[in-house]
Amino acid sequence: MSWKPVVLCPIDFSDASRGALRYAGAIVEHFGSGLTIATIDDPLLADAEDMATSAGHMAAETRREGERFVRETFAHRPMPAVQTRFESARGKPAAEILAMAGRTGADVIVMSSDGATNVRRLFFGSTTERVLRETTVPVLVTPSADHGPSILADVRKRVRHIVAPVDLSPATEGHVQVAAALARALDVTLLLVHVVEPVRSARPGFRLIPNVDSERRDRAERELDTQVRALATPIKAEGLVVFGEPSEEIVKVAHDRDAGLIVIGLHATALVGPRMGSVTYRVLCLAHVLVLALPPTTIGSDAPRVTTGD
Repeated sequence: MSWKPVVLCPIDFSDASRGALRYAGAIVEHFGSGLTIATIDDPLLADAEDMATSAGHMAAETRREGERFVRETFAHRPMPAVQTRFESARGKPAAEILAMAGRTGADVIVMSSDGATNVRRLFFGSTTERVLRETTVPVLVTPSADHGPSILADVRKRVRHIVAPVDLSPATEGHVQVAAALARALDVTLLLVHVVEPVRSARPGFRLIPNVDSERRDRAERELDTQVRALATPIKAEGLVVFGEPSEEIVKVAHDRDAGLIVIGLHATALVGPRMGSVTYRVLCLAHVLVLALPPTTIGSDAPRVTTGD
């Protein structure tokens, strides 16, 4: 029996969220699963409108606007014939999205990065950032400028190749399983990437042992080759070891290899649970492709099996 993920897609009626909704529609169309479309109303605005009109007026209006937004988003083709439900809430967007994911049993959240560029720094939306810092389910982050696939077959054309960064520890084994399942389902190449970071020390007079970088790289290449050969067939996969700053190198590899999807894990600690690490944050800021962020609590030996069948 194939996996049928429940998808939660928050929308804010922007073009960016329209693109995310099209990706969410493609996912549920492929799996024949359920889609929850979420809208979050600002509580102050909602209270003001209720006082000016009637209680519940804004919620009803938001629901109507949401239905219209969905019809327009899929105007080029029928809405996927799957169970679709609308959910609305009042409050802080990130907190309400996470709470809604729990209530609806969502297996994945699909939302736009809502990115913007500043002269000094790249940002992605604060709501998306907060969701990623607290989520316990995978989050597919879509680029704000990506209008989404017109038809299901477009997803493979847009993904083309999948990049999965690995640190060669047991923590990334689940990431590889998920990335491999997606590569198999989409029939695209999977590229496992390990970044060898420069050795630094604040100690005065520190000298790096000669040839240590080449030794580290050779060891990483052997371990990565073992991981590639261990992947179940049929799958097109290769390993690549690069040297430098992890986030920059990951994005550079994705760009150079024309990859449309990066599968990356979220940092975790025993005390605070899933939290977005600095590498993931930088990748999301720098990359202009799909990024699937995987919290450690949902991946591992029980990673979902993605199939191309019904």
